[in-house]
Amino acid sequence: MRIRGIRTALAVIVAGMTLAFHGMLQAEPVDKALQDKLRKALEQPERGLAIGTIEASTVPGIYAVQFVAGPVVYATADGKYFFLGDLHQVTGDGFVNITEQRRDVQRKELLAAVDPKDMIVFSPKGEPRATISVFTDVTCFYCQKLHLEVPELTKNGVEVRYLAYPRAGVGSDGYSMLATAWCSDDPQDTLTRLKAKQSVPEKDCDDNPIAEQFQLGQTLGVRGTPAIVTEDGRLIPGYQAADELMANIGLK
Repeated sequence: MRIRGIRTALAVIVAGMTLAFHGMLQAEPVDKALQDKLRKALEQPERGLAIGTIEASTVPGIYAVQFVAGPVVYATADGKYFFLGDLHQVTGDGFVNITEQRRDVQRKELLAAVDPKDMIVFSPKGEPRATISVFTDVTCFYCQKLHLEVPELTKNGVEVRYLAYPRAGVGSDGYSMLATAWCSDDPQDTLTRLKAKQSVPEKDCDDNPIAEQFQLGQTLGVRGTPAIVTEDGRLIPGYQAADELMANIGLK
């Protein structure tokens, strides 16, 4: 068990995300000369601002510039102007958040690179009808409440895959408790007992994935727990009861 390659996956997927996002939004490729111009204008290595990808947005003359381990900004072709924030498209059915669609692709791709063996997984009997990935913290009340919904979720064919997200950061009490669960001989039982506020002897192991998964959560836009990510990469922040969550992922 234990995580292998999240750091590599982050770099590879930032570089490879272009094709997936272009295919989704049918954006035009950006020629090398324009990419070089935007990199020269916007990259600031001395401040840790390195550009991962540059893509044409759906707005003519505006380019989506993804900084490594940072935000996406929308820049003019000469690189003299950019804005930070979500880009929305007006359609006949309302507003579409283009930037959030991009994040969905990123979340889906990055989570696909995580070995389920590095998660604590609660599986239904038989083939899952759906899978959710949940960033969790043992000390979080709503994480504890969501965990009580897991039997109902698995009963209805939903596989719950837990990833660690110690809200107080690496080295906190929450981190230690999550490490105890992940390093346990029976991670499912230990996590359940910890969320029920039962006393469990502290345990750690050199290859626990807590810090890496915490970093992954931050990269995916997790700002609190529980944070639920669907199979298509949508982020659902906060607690939802089993019935509400199943309806949200299209099972009801």
